[in-house]
Amino acid sequence: MTEEQQNETTEETEAEEPSPEAEGSAEAEGSGEAEVSAEAEVPAEAAEKAPPAEPAPEVEPAAEEPTAEEPVADAPAEEPAATAEEPTAEEPVAAPEPKRKRKRLPRAQRRQRSKPKREPSAERKPIVRLPKPEGERGRRNERRGVVVSSAMEKTIVVQVEMVKMHPRYKKVIRRATKFHAHDEQNQAKVGDVVRIVETRPLSKTKNWRLAEVVEVAK
Repeated sequence: MTEEQQNETTEETEAEEPSPEAEGSAEAEGSGEAEVSAEAEVPAEAAEKAPPAEPAPEVEPAAEEPTAEEPVADAPAEEPAATAEEPTAEEPVAAPEPKRKRKRLPRAQRRQRSKPKREPSAERKPIVRLPKPEGERGRRNERRGVVVSSAMEKTIVVQVEMVKMHPRYKKVIRRATKFHAHDEQNQAKVGDVVRIVETRPLSKTKNWRLAEVVEVAK
């Protein structure tokens, strides 16, 4: 083959093979046509699937109203029941009345109930009050001490020494306490050993009185 023949064959093959640009444009045109055809087909299919339009409902003739000669008995009977069950906002609801308390009657006006009479039993003994025993009312506290002061009128101060054991340490402890005692005759002097007895409150500080002078001071 000559060079001229070879050039002709290459030109023919190039002419037969489409370029990539041409292929892209062809594909785009093909896709556009397919979309248009799909859009055209969708409405047609929707139109086929849509149900047929329903005819307009016929207007029924209005029911004949009851004439004056034929009174309706059901309507008036229902209205009072509805109003009784559901009170309207315009009509105020009456509050329930409070319960009235029973009036208390005096004992004389109450109903008297008769009690059955019981016969006294022979076994029971009547209650008898025993006479009070004659003598002192009871044991009174007594103290023995030494007169420390007799300057007041009808009053002496008596010092009483007590010997007792300490509750915790068990040690013998001496304690001295002073008592104000009533001396009616002013017979006790300083240094006397006297015996005093507890009595009713005679003043703010005197709850004791002189019983006897045991030993006179020398």
